[in-house]
Amino acid sequence: MAMGNVSYRHARAEEKVMSDPGNAMAAPVIAGAMLAALLTANAAVAQTAQVFPSRAMRIVVPFPPGGTSDILARTIGQKLTEEWGQPVITDNRPGAAGNIASDFVAKSKPDGYTLYINTVGTHAINPAIYAKLTFDPIKDFTAITNLVNLPSVLLVHPSVPVKNVKELIALAKKRPGDLQYSSAGSGAQPHLTAEMFKTMAGVNLLHIPYKGAGPQMIALISGEAALTFATAPSGVPLVKNGQARAIGVTSAKRIPALPDVATINETLPGYIAIGWNGLMGPAAMPAPVLEKIHVAVSKIVRLPDIRQKLIGLGAEPALSTPAEFSDLIKSELVKWAKVVKDSGAKLD
Repeated sequence: MAMGNVSYRHARAEEKVMSDPGNAMAAPVIAGAMLAALLTANAAVAQTAQVFPSRAMRIVVPFPPGGTSDILARTIGQKLTEEWGQPVITDNRPGAAGNIASDFVAKSKPDGYTLYINTVGTHAINPAIYAKLTFDPIKDFTAITNLVNLPSVLLVHPSVPVKNVKELIALAKKRPGDLQYSSAGSGAQPHLTAEMFKTMAGVNLLHIPYKGAGPQMIALISGEAALTFATAPSGVPLVKNGQARAIGVTSAKRIPALPDVATINETLPGYIAIGWNGLMGPAAMPAPVLEKIHVAVSKIVRLPDIRQKLIGLGAEPALSTPAEFSDLIKSELVKWAKVVKDSGAKLD
């Protein structure tokens, strides 16, 4: 933006000088001064990128340690530290479904030293479910790249007598309002993913909201809830150790972590509900700094060991350009706003 403003002022000043015959002799001098100012501005911006980073950086995570967002931040931070020789600290700021962290980043200095692992919840669902936010999910942030797509897994307690989505729908229609599903709270992604399923399947399931993903999963394991939707990184381990049965995944294609589990889309055409984690910064980050971060982070996510680590968690590496990531967020805002409206979902 600074470069563009300098160029514009240069052009306007030169136009004014040349239109006044009395100033014709001064035109070369003024034009030269404006050109020098433009070159100085360009050099300053370029130098900023060359020396960046010159001190410690932080990657803000909107949730407590241990989740997918936290794993991504620590993995990327460690690699950036190794490459750039500056510490990259993971800064967990949980609370208000991620709104506390989002507000902090939105109000941070846009110099590249504060980055953010954002999610479908923080930037697509929260704007639809919260009546008033202290930040704009588009205008107050700089999109850098999507990092991973996160399909969810439809899990049932081992005692529930179904082996696939078709059987679950049949059971739910036979026992309307009897089957209970747990979520991490009203308005959270598992809640809206389940509400979307209810609408498309034409079934009545009873929602039991809990305060966080931990209690949500405990409710399923204990049998207090018959089923739940969990992100693959949270759900796959439960399937592997026999604590839950996976009967469907929410992605368009089956996932490598559970290759024998069908997509819900195979039974309910059009049902796709994908979460994602991306990387953002405050609005108005310098373009050269943005580019340097984008290149470095993309290189990290493409590393074979990092890709395998993410895939093993049930996450799908999904890098993008800044423009592509911005467009994704805009489209997701529209999608989840409709889900919230159709479901009538409200906060606790």
